Amino acid sequence: MDTGTLSFELALTFYLVAAVVGIIELYRSSKVTSSGMFLVAGAGFFVHTLSIIYRYAVAGHLPISSPHEAASFFAWCIVLMFFIIEYHYRVGLLGSFIMPLVFLMMLSSSMLPREIKPLSPVLQSYWFGIHTLFAFLGNAAFALSFGMGIMYLLQERYVKSKHLGGLFRRLPSLQALDEINYRLITIGFPLFTLAIITGSLWADMAWGSYWRWDPREVWSLVTWLIYALILHARLLAGWRGRRAAVLTIMGFISILIAFFGIKLLQKGMHVFL
Repeated sequence: MDTGTLSFELALTFYLVAAVVGIIELYRSSKVTSSGMFLVAGAGFFVHTLSIIYRYAVAGHLPISSPHEAASFFAWCIVLMFFIIEYHYRVGLLGSFIMPLVFLMMLSSSMLPREIKPLSPVLQSYWFGIHTLFAFLGNAAFALSFGMGIMYLLQERYVKSKHLGGLFRRLPSLQALDEINYRLITIGFPLFTLAIITGSLWADMAWGSYWRWDPREVWSLVTWLIYALILHARLLAGWRGRRAAVLTIMGFISILIAFFGIKLLQKGMHVFL
């Protein structure tokens, strides 16, 4: 077993433990479960980073050109964004909603072929790293906003039912959840927009056309429109709270459809396998 494979398997294991501890924390929170989840997730992120560095060193390019690499790198970006948000906002229980998603992303990656292949000619461009990095970081911010949206709907349910004990006391307030959700979208939307713009420029160089209505492009446009609607409705129509949370969840579902339903399964122009 080479260094990259060992690091990946360790990361998968650590993320599984972090996800389990996070779920336990929903039902029985303590300093041990809270700090333990962060420590295990941090260990997973460390060895995951080693895995990505190893594949970069062997392949000579950012390891996101295969379905296995893409799913792994997406999970890595989500964890990176998770730690950044936790550092700035200290969102209670966010890891309980995010780490299971990270583990499932890594689990899907582990089931896909892991061989390192040379880049196809069309990918051998400086746009490759720029476009994909914008896309993955933007999607990672949307993944965090997805978690915030679920937390908002759960907290709202507790408020409406007047069940004000237990989990209600450990979740952030509705206002805090809504504001952080909005902040995440304002981070993810510009990054995702840059991904679409750089992808169009790259497509023009590669195929002589900025837009070819490839299924991946269409779903990216759908996702962009959903998040544009969230920002537009919030700024001009005052949509906040539940409406924003529901649209956020819908937006991330659109991302998952594009990622798994198209990127991992499609044998078309936008997937270079």
